[in-house]
Amino acid sequence: MITCFVDYVIDPRKISEFEEFGRRWIELVEKHGGEHLGYFLPSEGASDRAIALFNFQSLAAYEKYRSRFGSDPEFIAADRIRDESGCILRYDRTFMRPLLRR
Repeated sequence: MITCFVDYVIDPRKISEFEEFGRRWIELVEKHGGEHLGYFLPSEGASDRAIALFNFQSLAAYEKYRSRFGSDPEFIAADRIRDESGCILRYDRTFMRPLLRR
């Protein structure tokens, strides 16, 4: 299993738009074979940071999901939320492997 960790810098004035973006991507990850662990939004401290965590069984499974970007109408519509609202200023994606309790 791999976990994708996405670290976002967001526009704090556009939290509701980011939440809409997040809800859409949670649905898409789940629909296309992943397990979304959620988006984590500012509560205290820095108000311009958010993260997302989601799992795929393998990097190959993630790549199959990613192959839909730019061509699948649902993926394009989800990205349009980000592009039109400007809710995301920057993001970094990192792949991790979990070390879980036994």
